[in-house]
Amino acid sequence: MIPTASDAADTEDAEVRRRQLAPWDSLGAAEVSLLHTRSPDEANRDEFVAPLKSATAVWFGGGDQSKIAAAYLGTAVERELAALLARGGVIGGTSAGAAIQSRVMIAGGTTEPKMATGFDLLPGTIIDQHFIARRRQDRLRKALADHPGLVGIGLDEGTALVVQGRSLEVLGESVVSIFLAEGGGREPREMALPPKAQHDLTMLRRAAQDRAANPFPPEELPEPKLAAGSLVIVGGGGMPREVVSRFLELAGGPDAPIVVLPTASGEDPADDQRSGRFLERAGARKVTTLSQRTRSEVESPEFLAALSEAKGVWFGGGRQWRFVDCYGGTKAEAAIYDVLRRGGVIGGSSAGASIQAQYMVRGSVLGNLEPMAEGYERGFNYLPGTAIDQHFSQRGRQRDMTRVVHRHPQLLGIGLDEGTAIIVQGQKADVVGEGKVYFYDRRAMPKEGPMEPPAEGEPDYVALAAGETFDLVERKAIPAADERSEALPAAGR
Repeated sequence: MIPTASDAADTEDAEVRRRQLAPWDSLGAAEVSLLHTRSPDEANRDEFVAPLKSATAVWFGGGDQSKIAAAYLGTAVERELAALLARGGVIGGTSAGAAIQSRVMIAGGTTEPKMATGFDLLPGTIIDQHFIARRRQDRLRKALADHPGLVGIGLDEGTALVVQGRSLEVLGESVVSIFLAEGGGREPREMALPPKAQHDLTMLRRAAQDRAANPFPPEELPEPKLAAGSLVIVGGGGMPREVVSRFLELAGGPDAPIVVLPTASGEDPADDQRSGRFLERAGARKVTTLSQRTRSEVESPEFLAALSEAKGVWFGGGRQWRFVDCYGGTKAEAAIYDVLRRGGVIGGSSAGASIQAQYMVRGSVLGNLEPMAEGYERGFNYLPGTAIDQHFSQRGRQRDMTRVVHRHPQLLGIGLDEGTAIIVQGQKADVVGEGKVYFYDRRAMPKEGPMEPPAEGEPDYVALAAGETFDLVERKAIPAADERSEALPAAGR
Protein backbone atom coordinates (compact mmCIF):
# COMPACT_ATOMS: atom_id res chain seq x y z
CA MET A 1 0.00 0.00 0.00
CA ILE A 2 1.55 3.32 -1.12
CA PRO A 3 -0.35 6.28 0.42
CA THR A 4 2.13 8.95 -0.72
CA ALA A 5 -0.49 11.00 -2.64
CA SER A 6 -2.09 11.93 0.69
CA ASP A 7 -0.77 14.39 3.28
CA ALA A 8 -1.92 11.89 5.90
CA ALA A 9 0.82 9.52 4.72
CA ASP A 10 3.35 11.56 6.70
CA THR A 11 1.77 10.70 10.05
CA GLU A 12 3.70 8.78 12.66
CA ASP A 13 0.48 7.75 14.39
CA ALA A 14 0.42 3.95 14.52
CA GLU A 15 -3.38 3.88 14.73
CA VAL A 16 -3.73 5.93 11.51
CA ARG A 17 -1.36 3.59 9.73
CA ARG A 18 -3.27 0.61 11.01
CA ARG A 19 -6.48 2.05 9.54
CA GLN A 20 -4.74 2.60 6.20
CA LEU A 21 -3.88 -1.07 5.99
CA ALA A 22 -7.08 -2.46 7.51
CA PRO A 23 -9.10 -2.78 4.27
CA TRP A 24 -6.39 -4.95 2.74
CA ASP A 25 -5.98 -7.06 5.86
CA SER A 26 -9.74 -7.70 5.79
CA LEU A 27 -9.47 -9.20 2.31
CA GLY A 28 -7.23 -11.97 3.59
CA ALA A 29 -3.93 -10.96 2.03
CA ALA A 30 -1.03 -13.06 3.30
CA GLU A 31 1.01 -9.96 4.06
CA VAL A 32 0.28 -6.24 3.83
CA SER A 33 2.87 -3.51 4.25
CA LEU A 34 2.96 0.25 3.87
CA LEU A 35 5.57 1.98 1.70
CA HIS A 36 6.02 5.76 1.88
CA THR A 37 8.65 8.44 1.56
CA ARG A 38 8.93 11.99 0.24
CA SER A 39 12.59 11.55 -0.70
CA PRO A 40 13.70 10.21 -4.12
CA ASP A 41 17.02 9.30 -2.50
CA GLU A 42 15.19 7.12 0.00
CA ALA A 43 13.15 5.61 -2.86
CA ASN A 44 16.43 4.43 -4.41
CA ARG A 45 17.63 2.55 -1.33
CA ASP A 46 17.63 -1.24 -1.53
CA GLU A 47 16.14 -1.52 1.95
CA PHE A 48 13.23 0.73 0.99
CA VAL A 49 12.27 -1.13 -2.19
CA ALA A 50 12.80 -4.60 -0.68
CA PRO A 51 9.06 -5.15 -0.06
CA LEU A 52 8.35 -4.44 -3.74
CA LYS A 53 10.73 -7.17 -4.88
CA SER A 54 8.53 -9.87 -3.35
CA ALA A 55 5.14 -8.17 -3.70
CA THR A 56 2.42 -9.55 -5.93
CA ALA A 57 0.30 -6.39 -5.74
CA VAL A 58 0.67 -2.65 -5.18
CA TRP A 59 -2.10 -0.16 -4.45
CA PHE A 60 -1.76 3.62 -4.74
CA GLY A 61 -4.11 5.63 -2.56
CA GLY A 62 -5.82 8.90 -3.50
CA GLY A 63 -4.75 12.48 -3.03
CA ASP A 64 -2.36 14.46 -5.23
CA GLN A 65 -0.70 12.47 -8.02
CA SER A 66 2.13 15.01 -8.27
CA LYS A 67 3.31 13.91 -4.82
CA ILE A 68 3.67 10.32 -6.05
CA ALA A 69 5.64 11.48 -9.08
CA ALA A 70 7.87 13.77 -7.02
CA ALA A 71 8.88 10.92 -4.71
CA TYR A 72 9.19 7.96 -7.06
CA LEU A 73 9.54 8.96 -10.71
CA GLY A 74 12.83 7.71 -12.12
CA THR A 75 13.74 5.84 -8.94
CA ALA A 76 14.14 2.20 -8.01
CA VAL A 77 10.49 2.22 -6.95
CA GLU A 78 9.39 2.90 -10.53
CA ARG A 79 11.69 0.18 -11.83
CA GLU A 80 10.33 -2.33 -9.31
CA LEU A 81 6.77 -1.49 -10.33
CA ALA A 82 7.61 -2.44 -13.93
CA ALA A 83 9.27 -5.63 -12.69
CA LEU A 84 6.19 -6.54 -10.65
CA LEU A 85 3.98 -6.29 -13.75
CA ALA A 86 6.49 -8.27 -15.80
CA ARG A 87 6.26 -11.18 -13.36
CA GLY A 88 2.45 -11.18 -13.48
CA GLY A 89 1.55 -8.96 -10.55
CA VAL A 90 -1.19 -6.35 -10.31
CA ILE A 91 -0.99 -2.59 -9.75
CA GLY A 92 -4.06 -0.61 -8.83
CA GLY A 93 -5.01 2.77 -7.56
CA THR A 94 -7.85 5.19 -6.99
CA SER A 95 -8.12 8.88 -7.84
CA ALA A 96 -4.50 10.10 -7.84
CA GLY A 97 -3.47 6.44 -7.82
CA ALA A 98 -5.24 6.04 -11.15
CA ALA A 99 -3.91 9.22 -12.80
CA ILE A 100 -0.29 8.35 -11.96
CA GLN A 101 -0.48 5.19 -14.10
CA SER A 102 -0.20 7.02 -17.47
CA ARG A 103 3.10 8.57 -18.57
CA VAL A 104 1.37 11.70 -19.89
CA MET A 105 -0.36 12.66 -16.65
CA ILE A 106 -3.05 15.18 -15.82
CA ALA A 107 -1.81 16.68 -12.58
CA GLY A 108 -4.59 19.21 -12.02
CA GLY A 109 -6.65 22.01 -13.51
CA THR A 110 -10.39 22.50 -13.82
CA THR A 111 -11.00 22.80 -17.55
CA GLU A 112 -7.43 23.62 -18.58
CA PRO A 113 -5.31 20.57 -17.76
CA LYS A 114 -2.09 20.96 -15.86
CA MET A 115 0.18 18.33 -17.36
CA ALA A 116 3.03 16.42 -15.75
CA THR A 117 4.79 13.05 -16.02
CA GLY A 118 3.57 9.84 -14.42
CA PHE A 119 4.44 6.15 -14.57
CA ASP A 120 4.18 4.42 -17.94
CA LEU A 121 2.11 1.54 -16.57
CA LEU A 122 -0.59 1.82 -19.25
CA PRO A 123 1.28 3.02 -22.35
CA GLY A 124 -0.45 5.10 -24.99
CA THR A 125 -3.06 6.61 -22.66
CA ILE A 126 -3.99 9.64 -20.58
CA ILE A 127 -5.99 8.70 -17.48
CA ASP A 128 -8.34 11.09 -15.66
CA GLN A 129 -10.51 10.39 -12.60
CA HIS A 130 -13.60 11.64 -10.71
CA PHE A 131 -14.52 12.05 -14.34
CA ILE A 132 -18.25 12.58 -14.72
CA ALA A 133 -18.83 13.56 -11.09
CA ARG A 134 -16.47 16.52 -11.45
CA ARG A 135 -17.22 17.27 -15.13
CA ARG A 136 -13.72 16.74 -16.38
CA GLN A 137 -14.60 15.95 -20.00
CA ASP A 138 -13.25 19.23 -21.39
CA ARG A 139 -10.06 18.81 -19.40
CA LEU A 140 -9.37 15.44 -21.01
CA ARG A 141 -10.34 16.68 -24.48
CA LYS A 142 -7.80 19.48 -24.26
CA ALA A 143 -5.10 17.18 -22.94
CA LEU A 144 -5.63 14.84 -25.90
CA ALA A 145 -5.60 17.73 -28.38
CA ASP A 146 -2.13 18.66 -27.10
CA HIS A 147 -0.90 15.05 -27.10
CA PRO A 148 -2.06 13.41 -30.37
CA GLY A 149 -1.89 9.67 -30.73
CA LEU A 150 -3.04 8.84 -27.18
CA VAL A 151 -6.25 7.26 -25.87
CA GLY A 152 -8.14 9.23 -23.24
CA ILE A 153 -9.59 7.22 -20.35
CA GLY A 154 -12.02 8.89 -17.96
CA LEU A 155 -12.82 6.97 -14.77
CA ASP A 156 -15.95 8.00 -12.91
CA GLU A 157 -16.25 7.67 -9.15
CA GLY A 158 -16.98 4.18 -7.85
CA THR A 159 -15.85 2.70 -11.16
CA ALA A 160 -12.74 0.82 -12.24
CA LEU A 161 -11.06 -0.32 -15.42
CA VAL A 162 -9.35 -3.71 -15.25
CA VAL A 163 -6.59 -4.20 -17.86
CA GLN A 164 -5.13 -7.62 -18.61
CA GLY A 165 -2.99 -7.87 -21.70
CA ARG A 166 -5.04 -6.08 -24.34
CA SER A 167 -8.40 -6.72 -22.66
CA LEU A 168 -10.34 -3.92 -20.95
CA GLU A 169 -13.22 -4.64 -18.55
CA VAL A 170 -15.34 -2.17 -16.57
CA LEU A 171 -16.31 -2.82 -12.94
CA GLY A 172 -18.33 -0.71 -10.54
CA GLU A 173 -21.26 1.67 -10.49
CA SER A 174 -20.84 4.13 -13.39
CA VAL A 175 -19.10 4.19 -16.77
CA VAL A 176 -15.58 4.42 -18.13
CA SER A 177 -15.34 7.07 -20.84
CA ILE A 178 -13.05 6.49 -23.84
CA PHE A 179 -11.97 9.53 -25.86
CA LEU A 180 -10.19 9.70 -29.22
CA ALA A 181 -9.14 13.16 -30.38
CA GLU A 182 -9.98 14.65 -33.76
CA GLY A 183 -7.39 13.86 -36.43
CA GLY A 184 -6.61 11.88 -39.54
CA GLY A 185 -9.73 13.27 -41.20
CA ARG A 186 -11.99 12.03 -38.39
CA GLU A 187 -14.24 13.81 -35.94
CA PRO A 188 -13.65 13.35 -32.19
CA ARG A 189 -14.96 10.05 -30.90
CA GLU A 190 -16.27 9.44 -27.40
CA MET A 191 -17.82 6.29 -25.97
CA ALA A 192 -19.13 5.26 -22.55
CA LEU A 193 -18.41 1.71 -21.42
CA PRO A 194 -20.94 0.56 -18.78
CA PRO A 195 -20.23 -1.97 -16.01
CA LYS A 196 -19.20 -5.39 -17.34
CA ALA A 197 -18.48 -3.92 -20.80
CA GLN A 198 -15.29 -4.98 -22.52
CA HIS A 199 -13.08 -3.42 -25.15
CA ASP A 200 -9.69 -3.92 -26.77
CA LEU A 201 -6.80 -1.69 -25.73
CA THR A 202 -4.67 -2.47 -28.78
CA MET A 203 -7.45 -1.51 -31.18
CA LEU A 204 -8.01 1.78 -29.33
CA ARG A 205 -4.31 2.61 -29.31
CA ARG A 206 -4.03 1.83 -33.03
CA ALA A 207 -7.05 4.06 -33.68
CA ALA A 208 -5.45 6.92 -31.73
CA GLN A 209 -2.19 6.54 -33.64
CA ASP A 210 -4.03 6.48 -36.97
CA ARG A 211 -5.73 9.76 -36.03
CA ALA A 212 -2.32 11.32 -35.48
CA ALA A 213 -1.26 10.31 -39.01
CA ASN A 214 -2.50 11.24 -42.47
CA PRO A 215 -6.10 10.30 -43.32
CA PHE A 216 -6.66 6.69 -44.38
CA PRO A 217 -7.59 5.70 -46.96
CA PRO A 218 -6.14 8.69 -48.83
CA GLU A 219 -8.34 10.53 -51.29
CA GLU A 220 -6.09 9.56 -54.19
CA LEU A 221 -5.49 5.82 -54.47
CA PRO A 222 -3.33 3.81 -56.86
CA GLU A 223 -5.11 1.87 -59.56
CA PRO A 224 -6.23 -1.62 -58.54
CA LYS A 225 -3.83 -3.66 -60.64
CA LEU A 226 -0.77 -5.86 -60.24
CA ALA A 227 2.64 -5.04 -61.67
CA ALA A 228 3.70 -8.68 -61.24
CA GLY A 229 2.45 -11.98 -59.92
CA SER A 230 -1.10 -13.16 -59.27
CA LEU A 231 -3.71 -13.11 -56.52
CA VAL A 232 -6.26 -15.79 -55.67
CA ILE A 233 -8.95 -14.28 -53.45
CA VAL A 234 -11.64 -16.64 -52.09
CA GLY A 235 -14.87 -15.76 -50.29
CA GLY A 236 -14.67 -18.51 -47.66
CA GLY A 237 -16.73 -21.66 -47.37
CA GLY A 238 -15.87 -24.67 -49.51
CA MET A 239 -12.79 -24.51 -51.70
CA PRO A 240 -13.61 -25.26 -55.36
CA ARG A 241 -11.17 -27.69 -56.95
CA GLU A 242 -10.63 -25.31 -59.85
CA VAL A 243 -9.48 -22.57 -57.50
CA VAL A 244 -6.90 -24.80 -55.82
CA SER A 245 -5.68 -26.06 -59.20
CA ARG A 246 -5.23 -22.52 -60.49
CA PHE A 247 -3.34 -21.52 -57.34
CA LEU A 248 -0.90 -24.43 -57.74
CA GLU A 249 -0.53 -23.70 -61.45
CA LEU A 250 0.26 -20.03 -60.78
CA ALA A 251 2.79 -21.05 -58.11
CA GLY A 252 4.63 -23.23 -60.63
CA GLY A 253 3.09 -26.66 -60.22
CA PRO A 254 3.10 -29.46 -57.60
CA ASP A 255 6.82 -29.06 -56.80
CA ALA A 256 6.64 -25.33 -56.16
CA PRO A 257 7.49 -24.34 -52.56
CA ILE A 258 4.35 -22.99 -50.85
CA VAL A 259 4.04 -21.34 -47.46
CA VAL A 260 0.77 -21.49 -45.51
CA LEU A 261 0.05 -18.85 -42.85
CA PRO A 262 -2.65 -20.07 -40.41
CA THR A 263 -2.31 -17.10 -38.06
CA ALA A 264 -5.87 -15.80 -38.38
CA SER A 265 -7.38 -18.95 -36.85
CA GLY A 266 -6.00 -18.37 -33.37
CA GLU A 267 -3.47 -20.56 -31.59
CA ASP A 268 -4.78 -24.11 -31.88
CA PRO A 269 -1.88 -26.33 -33.06
CA ALA A 270 -4.36 -28.81 -34.52
CA ASP A 271 -5.87 -26.08 -36.71
CA ASP A 272 -2.40 -25.09 -37.85
CA GLN A 273 -1.57 -28.60 -38.95
CA ARG A 274 -4.81 -28.92 -40.91
CA SER A 275 -4.50 -25.58 -42.64
CA GLY A 276 -2.38 -26.70 -45.60
CA ARG A 277 -3.84 -30.15 -46.22
CA PHE A 278 -6.20 -28.99 -48.97
CA LEU A 279 -3.11 -28.09 -51.01
CA GLU A 280 -1.47 -31.44 -50.32
CA ARG A 281 -4.64 -33.27 -51.35
CA ALA A 282 -4.51 -31.34 -54.61
CA GLY A 283 -0.99 -32.62 -55.28
CA ALA A 284 1.29 -29.97 -53.74
CA ARG A 285 4.48 -31.66 -52.50
CA LYS A 286 6.35 -28.79 -50.84
CA VAL A 287 3.95 -27.17 -48.38
CA THR A 288 5.41 -25.45 -45.30
CA THR A 289 3.09 -24.22 -42.55
CA LEU A 290 4.55 -21.33 -40.56
CA SER A 291 2.75 -21.23 -37.22
CA GLN A 292 4.93 -18.61 -35.52
CA ARG A 293 2.90 -15.73 -34.15
CA THR A 294 5.12 -13.36 -32.19
CA ARG A 295 6.79 -10.52 -34.01
CA SER A 296 10.25 -11.75 -33.03
CA GLU A 297 9.49 -15.23 -34.33
CA VAL A 298 8.27 -14.02 -37.72
CA GLU A 299 11.51 -12.08 -38.18
CA SER A 300 13.69 -15.09 -37.42
CA PRO A 301 16.13 -16.24 -40.13
CA GLU A 302 14.26 -19.54 -40.51
CA PHE A 303 10.89 -17.85 -41.05
CA LEU A 304 12.25 -15.35 -43.56
CA ALA A 305 14.21 -18.06 -45.40
CA ALA A 306 11.02 -20.06 -46.01
CA LEU A 307 9.34 -17.00 -47.48
CA SER A 308 12.35 -16.13 -49.61
CA GLU A 309 12.07 -19.52 -51.34
CA ALA A 310 8.28 -19.55 -51.69
CA LYS A 311 6.55 -19.36 -55.06
CA GLY A 312 3.16 -19.18 -53.37
CA VAL A 313 1.77 -17.95 -50.02
CA TRP A 314 -1.65 -18.90 -48.67
CA PHE A 315 -3.44 -16.92 -45.94
CA GLY A 316 -5.90 -19.07 -43.97
CA GLY A 317 -9.29 -18.09 -42.56
CA GLY A 318 -10.21 -16.74 -39.15
CA ARG A 319 -9.88 -13.13 -37.98
CA GLN A 320 -7.88 -10.82 -40.23
CA TRP A 321 -6.70 -8.54 -37.41
CA ARG A 322 -4.44 -11.36 -36.27
CA PHE A 323 -2.51 -11.13 -39.55
CA VAL A 324 -1.96 -7.42 -38.91
CA ASP A 325 -0.78 -7.97 -35.34
CA CYS A 326 1.57 -10.73 -36.40
CA TYR A 327 3.14 -9.44 -39.63
CA GLY A 328 2.29 -5.74 -39.94
CA GLY A 329 5.41 -3.60 -40.16
CA THR A 330 7.79 -6.57 -39.88
CA LYS A 331 10.39 -8.01 -42.23
CA ALA A 332 7.93 -10.86 -42.76
CA GLU A 333 5.35 -8.51 -44.29
CA ALA A 334 7.94 -7.28 -46.78
CA ALA A 335 9.06 -10.85 -47.53
CA ILE A 336 5.48 -11.92 -48.29
CA TYR A 337 5.06 -9.02 -50.69
CA ASP A 338 8.32 -10.03 -52.39
CA VAL A 339 6.69 -13.34 -53.39
CA LEU A 340 4.23 -11.33 -55.49
CA ARG A 341 6.89 -8.94 -56.76
CA ARG A 342 9.00 -11.78 -58.17
CA GLY A 343 6.04 -13.27 -60.04
CA GLY A 344 4.61 -15.69 -57.49
CA VAL A 345 1.06 -16.02 -56.24
CA ILE A 346 -0.60 -14.94 -53.00
CA GLY A 347 -3.91 -16.52 -52.09
CA GLY A 348 -6.31 -16.64 -49.20
CA SER A 349 -9.85 -17.40 -48.14
CA SER A 350 -12.21 -15.52 -45.83
CA ALA A 351 -9.90 -13.49 -43.54
CA GLY A 352 -7.17 -14.38 -46.03
CA ALA A 353 -9.20 -12.58 -48.70
CA SER A 354 -9.87 -9.36 -46.80
CA ILE A 355 -6.23 -8.93 -45.78
CA GLN A 356 -5.20 -8.66 -49.45
CA ALA A 357 -6.99 -5.33 -49.97
CA GLN A 358 -5.67 -1.87 -49.22
CA TYR A 359 -8.67 -1.19 -46.98
CA MET A 360 -9.37 -4.12 -44.63
CA VAL A 361 -13.04 -4.82 -43.97
CA ARG A 362 -14.20 -6.39 -40.65
CA GLY A 363 -10.98 -5.84 -38.75
CA SER A 364 -12.58 -5.36 -35.33
CA VAL A 365 -11.16 -7.43 -32.50
CA LEU A 366 -14.57 -7.27 -30.80
CA GLY A 367 -16.46 -9.16 -33.51
CA ASN A 368 -17.01 -9.45 -37.25
CA LEU A 369 -20.29 -7.54 -37.59
CA GLU A 370 -18.92 -4.02 -38.06
CA PRO A 371 -17.44 -3.57 -41.56
CA MET A 372 -15.31 -0.52 -40.63
CA ALA A 373 -13.18 -0.99 -37.53
CA GLU A 374 -11.07 2.02 -36.66
CA GLY A 375 -7.57 0.89 -35.72
CA TYR A 376 -7.67 -2.13 -38.02
CA GLU A 377 -8.48 -0.67 -41.44
CA ARG A 378 -5.13 -1.10 -43.19
CA GLY A 379 -4.76 -4.31 -45.15
CA PHE A 380 -1.57 -5.57 -46.75
CA ASN A 381 -2.38 -3.76 -50.02
CA TYR A 382 -1.64 -6.53 -52.50
CA LEU A 383 -4.61 -5.24 -54.51
CA PRO A 384 -4.43 -1.46 -54.06
CA GLY A 385 -7.47 0.80 -54.11
CA THR A 386 -9.87 -1.93 -52.97
CA ALA A 387 -11.92 -3.14 -50.01
CA ILE A 388 -12.69 -6.87 -50.01
CA ASP A 389 -15.42 -8.68 -48.04
CA GLN A 390 -16.29 -12.38 -47.96
CA HIS A 391 -19.12 -14.83 -47.07
CA PHE A 392 -20.97 -12.12 -48.92
CA SER A 393 -24.53 -13.01 -49.91
CA GLN A 394 -24.61 -15.93 -47.46
CA ARG A 395 -24.32 -13.49 -44.55
CA GLY A 396 -26.23 -10.62 -46.15
CA ARG A 397 -23.28 -8.25 -46.31
CA GLN A 398 -24.37 -6.23 -49.36
CA ARG A 399 -25.46 -3.19 -47.36
CA ASP A 400 -22.26 -3.26 -45.33
CA MET A 401 -20.20 -2.76 -48.48
CA THR A 402 -22.56 0.03 -49.50
CA ARG A 403 -21.65 1.78 -46.24
CA VAL A 404 -17.92 1.29 -46.84
CA VAL A 405 -17.88 2.73 -50.37
CA HIS A 406 -20.27 5.51 -49.40
CA ARG A 407 -17.83 6.68 -46.73
CA HIS A 408 -14.81 6.04 -48.95
CA PRO A 409 -16.01 6.41 -52.57
CA GLN A 410 -12.45 6.25 -53.88
CA LEU A 411 -12.39 2.52 -53.05
CA LEU A 412 -13.50 -0.26 -55.35
CA GLY A 413 -15.60 -2.58 -53.19
CA ILE A 414 -15.45 -6.32 -53.87
CA GLY A 415 -17.73 -8.85 -52.18
CA LEU A 416 -17.17 -12.58 -52.69
CA ASP A 417 -19.67 -15.35 -52.13
CA GLU A 418 -18.61 -18.54 -50.39
CA GLY A 419 -16.99 -21.07 -52.69
CA THR A 420 -16.19 -18.28 -55.13
CA ALA A 421 -12.95 -16.54 -56.05
CA ILE A 422 -11.39 -13.94 -58.23
CA ILE A 423 -8.05 -14.63 -59.83
CA VAL A 424 -6.27 -11.35 -60.43
CA GLN A 425 -3.53 -10.75 -62.98
CA GLY A 426 -2.70 -7.30 -64.16
CA GLN A 427 -5.92 -5.30 -63.97
CA LYS A 428 -8.30 -8.17 -64.68
CA ALA A 429 -10.22 -10.31 -62.19
CA ASP A 430 -11.55 -13.63 -63.45
CA VAL A 431 -14.47 -15.08 -61.49
CA VAL A 432 -14.21 -18.76 -60.58
CA GLY A 433 -16.45 -20.98 -58.44
CA GLU A 434 -20.03 -21.58 -57.44
CA GLY A 435 -21.43 -18.16 -56.53
CA LYS A 436 -21.00 -14.56 -57.58
CA VAL A 437 -18.65 -11.66 -57.04
CA TYR A 438 -20.05 -8.18 -56.42
CA PHE A 439 -18.18 -5.05 -57.55
CA TYR A 440 -19.10 -1.69 -56.00
CA ASP A 441 -18.13 1.54 -57.74
CA ARG A 442 -19.45 4.42 -55.68
CA ARG A 443 -17.96 6.89 -58.16
CA ALA A 444 -20.72 5.87 -60.56
CA MET A 445 -23.35 6.77 -57.95
CA PRO A 446 -24.41 10.17 -56.56
CA LYS A 447 -21.96 11.31 -53.87
CA GLU A 448 -24.80 12.45 -51.64
CA GLY A 449 -27.80 10.46 -50.53
CA PRO A 450 -28.73 7.36 -48.54
CA MET A 451 -26.22 4.67 -47.75
CA GLU A 452 -28.59 1.99 -49.01
CA PRO A 453 -29.09 0.83 -52.62
CA PRO A 454 -30.85 3.58 -54.60
CA ALA A 455 -34.11 1.68 -55.01
CA GLU A 456 -35.58 -1.76 -54.63
CA GLY A 457 -34.39 -3.89 -57.53
CA GLU A 458 -31.66 -1.43 -58.46
CA PRO A 459 -28.54 -2.64 -56.64
CA ASP A 460 -25.45 -0.46 -56.40
CA TYR A 461 -23.11 -3.19 -57.61
CA VAL A 462 -22.30 -5.32 -60.63
CA ALA A 463 -22.57 -9.06 -59.94
CA LEU A 464 -20.54 -11.49 -62.03
CA ALA A 465 -20.59 -15.28 -62.07
CA ALA A 466 -18.02 -17.93 -62.96
CA GLY A 467 -16.43 -17.44 -66.35
CA GLU A 468 -16.89 -13.67 -66.32
CA THR A 469 -14.15 -11.05 -66.02
CA PHE A 470 -14.01 -7.60 -64.45
CA ASP A 471 -11.60 -4.81 -65.42
CA LEU A 472 -10.50 -3.43 -62.05
CA VAL A 473 -9.06 -0.20 -63.46
CA GLU A 474 -11.92 0.62 -65.81
CA ARG A 475 -14.37 -0.69 -63.19
CA LYS A 476 -16.53 -2.55 -65.65
CA ALA A 477 -17.27 -6.09 -66.79
CA ILE A 478 -15.43 -7.27 -69.86
CA PRO A 479 -17.75 -8.85 -72.45
CA ALA A 480 -16.94 -12.45 -73.23
CA ALA A 481 -16.36 -11.57 -76.88
CA ASP A 482 -13.58 -9.18 -75.89
CA GLU A 483 -11.96 -11.88 -73.78
CA ARG A 484 -11.97 -14.33 -76.66
CA SER A 485 -10.55 -11.71 -79.02
CA GLU A 486 -7.60 -11.02 -76.73
CA ALA A 487 -6.90 -14.74 -76.44
CA LEU A 488 -6.58 -15.21 -80.24
CA PRO A 489 -3.22 -14.89 -82.03
CA ALA A 490 -2.82 -11.64 -83.99
CA ALA A 491 -3.37 -13.22 -87.41
CA GLY A 492 -6.67 -14.72 -86.33
CA ARG A 493 -8.27 -11.63 -84.79
